[in-house]
Amino acid sequence: MVILAAFFLPPITQPSDYHQFADQRIFFSIPDFFNVISNLAIFISGLTGLWFLVRLSRSSVRNQVFIETAECWPYWILFLSVVMAGVGSIYYHWSPDNDGLVWDRIPIALGIMALLSAVLTERIGAQVGMWSLPFLTVLGVASVVYWYWTERVGVGSLNFYVVSQFYSILLILLLSMLFPSRYTRGTDIYQVVALYAVAKLTEVLDAEIYSWGQIISGHTIKHLLVALAVYWIVRTLQKRRPLQERI
Repeated sequence: MVILAAFFLPPITQPSDYHQFADQRIFFSIPDFFNVISNLAIFISGLTGLWFLVRLSRSSVRNQVFIETAECWPYWILFLSVVMAGVGSIYYHWSPDNDGLVWDRIPIALGIMALLSAVLTERIGAQVGMWSLPFLTVLGVASVVYWYWTERVGVGSLNFYVVSQFYSILLILLLSMLFPSRYTRGTDIYQVVALYAVAKLTEVLDAEIYSWGQIISGHTIKHLLVALAVYWIVRTLQKRRPLQERI
């Protein structure tokens, strides 16, 4: 119902100055240097997650991280989307426009949907999470494609994209509060969401933060906080164990 309502509500438009970031300094012939380079942190955090899953697949203790083998699939998509987001955001910030922004937003949408699928898997059931994964990934991509299409036809509606992101994160929080995880460190999800929320806040306060000495902008801090949130997920997977193993 919420998703359907997004199509009929007045469009949430992208600000006309969206691509004008506060810190546009050029270093080493790289435009928008700090917003470009800070994406390496996102790229590395995603790569760290993928490397952890690769090593885990070859390990004899993989059932201590995933009770069922299928449970790892949302995390494969999550970390792969983070790597793609790092690359896509570098491409976008090198020459900011809507065409480049598509390749930044698609992996972001995929990552959030994959995390929602992981939460469903671990708190409701593996079968529910696996059945939801294809639907959620298509929904995430569709939300970006819809925005881009509306921009091309002169309407410019972010409704579907904003609603799918906001309600996915809200659903992650509600599921985490109402249903216990099958693993230890289940409350780590709150720290991940909090880091992402602060990252979004610094994005909004891009110019205000940059004005405090013109050292670093809010958007650059956003990239670093997102990378930290992803690393926190990797750290959680490394340390968690099935609840029946808790002493």
